[in-house]
Amino acid sequence: MSRKSLFWIASVALIGFVSIGVGPSDAATKTASTRATSSRVAAKKAPPQERLYSASRSLTRKATLARARALATAREMAATTLPRYKVDASGDLVPDLRAAAAIIYNPDTNEVLWEENSQSQRSIASITKVMTATVFLETNPDVTEPVTIERSDVFQASTTHLKANDRVTVDDLLHLLLIASDNAAARALARVSRQGSEGFVRRMDEKAAELGLQSTSYADPSGLLSENVSSAFDMARLITHASGDERVASIMRMPEYTVYTANHRVLTFHSTNHLLGRGDVDVRAGKTGFISKAGYCLATLLRLPDGAHQVAVVVLGARSNAGRFMETQNLFNWLSVKASTIFATKTPAAEQQ
Repeated sequence: MSRKSLFWIASVALIGFVSIGVGPSDAATKTASTRATSSRVAAKKAPPQERLYSASRSLTRKATLARARALATAREMAATTLPRYKVDASGDLVPDLRAAAAIIYNPDTNEVLWEENSQSQRSIASITKVMTATVFLETNPDVTEPVTIERSDVFQASTTHLKANDRVTVDDLLHLLLIASDNAAARALARVSRQGSEGFVRRMDEKAAELGLQSTSYADPSGLLSENVSSAFDMARLITHASGDERVASIMRMPEYTVYTANHRVLTFHSTNHLLGRGDVDVRAGKTGFISKAGYCLATLLRLPDGAHQVAVVVLGARSNAGRFMETQNLFNWLSVKASTIFATKTPAAEQQ
């Protein structure tokens, strides 16, 4: 190649650099400047030392969120539109149900005091966990036994406070199960049970059959699967049965609980049952449930103001979180007004035999 050709190529290259405002030496300078700027931006984005993870700050944040959710629910309940009663075909004032199904059940007489679609089979979501606790405790396990949480327990568990390799006790898992509705806790309990995970679900179905729960079938111990199905009638009978075990009932009456893991994590959680702690409802046992297929559900055992009677109230397929509590409150209030006449004519099942 001639010297003229080489000179012409070099001139064109130089003109190219100049045309975009960058000379050969300027290109290197700009690259260094860009790197320095990027480093400064990254430094600004990096969290300062005091913003690193803090267990106490995390607990405070969780408590604040829990209070905010409770307040939002209270506001939603207060804003629920009246009336909540209607006149039936016989002229009686009865509850005006907005949920898909509900029942008021008298466990002393095995009698349905009021119902709507109570025999319809529906997904029950985390009310499943009442049977999970019942089946797990029927072998009288050592609740002080430590359990190490595995990845399979927390995988896609949706609602859980646990992490893989957390070490907690069986008792801790039962509290997480029934108070916080923890899905990983349900899986862990099934896994460490005598039956193992698959055998545990089979035993849940067997127990349902033993209790005469004809509309009830289980697919997993947490209730995440929509194939966990039952009816309001069956769940009223199950919550009544489960409350007979004080190990279960006492946990379901706790508004909050704290777990201290063996690897130094502190887990404070609050009950998903917002009827607890209210002066106008005496909750003896209760469990919430929600997945999209099931809607908002609640199974409770409530003591009437006279102190002499208890009723199971179950609401399935409510339209909102607050709605399930409002529906339950409405049914309870209606029954409380009529209690003197309803229970005056009822004979306990034990006396009928």
